[in-house]
Amino acid sequence: QVQLVESGGGLVQPGGSLRLSCAASGRIFGINTMGWYRQAPGKQRDLVARITNGGSTNYADSVKGRFTISRSRDNAENTVYLQMNSLKPEDTAVYYCNVVSSWGKIDWGLGTQVTVSS
Repeated sequence: QVQLVESGGGLVQPGGSLRLSCAASGRIFGINTMGWYRQAPGKQRDLVARITNGGSTNYADSVKGRFTISRSRDNAENTVYLQMNSLKPEDTAVYYCNVVSSWGKIDWGLGTQVTVSS
């Protein structure tokens, strides 16, 4: 079992920045990919960015050039970060941390709200 703890959401003005963090603990040895998804009201949950063990990254077209995903690892925790710059009102959503193990198991965090508004 993997436990995921997200932090860093909040209210920010358009053009501002936020940094999300997600700490994974527990059965982390099998984690392959870590990432972030988001879900706005009335919309489906979509990929924002993900990063593999090897450091390969994928981004949604809507966030390329503005968001950066990164990852750190130690014996007890894997942590994934999402640096979000030049935020827009359309970035408003609940952001969910996601991890995928090498055997295909998927775990989700509880989500953190990001609101971009003046």
